[in-house]
Amino acid sequence: MKKVLHKAGVAGVIIMVLILLLAALPACGGGPEVPKEIVLGTTIGLTGMGAGFGQGGAFGLKAAVDDINKLGGVYVTEYDSKLSVKLVILDNESDPAKAGTLTEDLLVNQKANFLLSPPQWPPFIAAMATVAERYQTPFVAFAGPFEPNNALRMAAGPWKYTWESGFAIGAPPPPGDFRNIPGYTMMDLWMAFLGKYAGQTNKIMGAFASDDPDGRGWYEAFTGALTAAGFTIIGKDKELGIAPLDTTDFTSIIKEWQNNKAEILIGNAPGPWFGTLWRQARTLGYKPKMVIAERAAMIYSDVNAWGGDLPWGVTALVEWVPSIKAPGIGDTTPESLDARWKAETGLPTHQLVGSAYGQVQILLDAIERAGTLDKQKVNAALAETDLMTIRHRAKYDENQFSRFPICFGQWFKTSGPQVWDFKVIYSQHDFYPPTAEPIFPLP
Repeated sequence: MKKVLHKAGVAGVIIMVLILLLAALPACGGGPEVPKEIVLGTTIGLTGMGAGFGQGGAFGLKAAVDDINKLGGVYVTEYDSKLSVKLVILDNESDPAKAGTLTEDLLVNQKANFLLSPPQWPPFIAAMATVAERYQTPFVAFAGPFEPNNALRMAAGPWKYTWESGFAIGAPPPPGDFRNIPGYTMMDLWMAFLGKYAGQTNKIMGAFASDDPDGRGWYEAFTGALTAAGFTIIGKDKELGIAPLDTTDFTSIIKEWQNNKAEILIGNAPGPWFGTLWRQARTLGYKPKMVIAERAAMIYSDVNAWGGDLPWGVTALVEWVPSIKAPGIGDTTPESLDARWKAETGLPTHQLVGSAYGQVQILLDAIERAGTLDKQKVNAALAETDLMTIRHRAKYDENQFSRFPICFGQWFKTSGPQVWDFKVIYSQHDFYPPTAEPIFPLP
């Protein structure tokens, strides 16, 4: 009897184990368990010095995710199913140190499958990329200028999981690249535009830059190129015009430009930093004939905060305008995306909305082509990207960088509720036609 009971007990245990094993298997024919959703994570400066960038960037990411979810999500072959997409955005308060910490939180606590970023300054991209490498997680980012971002990439090892988009300051594309034509580097634009008006100036320049990787990268690249082109840069040998991010008094710098009769002012810095410099310059009576303020003069909320008529006639690059003929997700077009932004915010066109939207298109396309959420396979698919996005054609080069076309814009005063309008004044692309004649000299 004991043997019978023992055998019955063993059989019961075996049956129980089999039941548990069967219960653990997915319901659909033993295939892989279908995830609830794909989680995309990002950390953006929604407050602080970079908030002007962050507001439009966050909107662009959300709009793209909303659009794909309206279509039922992303089809993933491994699950023979469409998966919805969840976007998690954490505010890094425009602090690169917090960007790194929050990126880890996205991967560990928020369970993000992949990382992405709208246009942000190089230190923020680097902070996120460092964490992405540690966790071997694909990271798709609009990084802006190639030179400072690539310097950070190479210094790090380079990064294998970070895929950046943007433009170059002066570095040409690799030989044979379809973008090896005018309109993909800032020097193309500057030299062509300056060539139209340099003869009406003394060709003496004041150069400025915030003392961060973005500012220094620009300063080093453009001062050398402009000197070679016959312009005189005041104080270039002592880096005149480079100042810390917390600088509040630019008097000594401005007076050197003034004393040397610099008729062109050119540089790169955050909007609030340049706003302080420019306000002090005008107070001191310094009024150059032309001002090119990269980064600082790209966003309406940044220039509007300068006050008075300070934005009038200031120029900067244009990354995206809704007149471009390029596809969104579903029935979204650049025009309809811009209309959604204006309806929700009451603000004029924000050029980083399209740049951010395009990053989601790139990442979702790679996931669909990979047919899986496996990070290594998605990373391999990103290397093969060749996609028309709402920002234009995306294709990564040997540096894992995709160049996008750019043009040149200027701030015009209006009589409407939004006092300032950023118009295209010079372009080397048929799909980015100029919409206004340049103001020269400054009003």
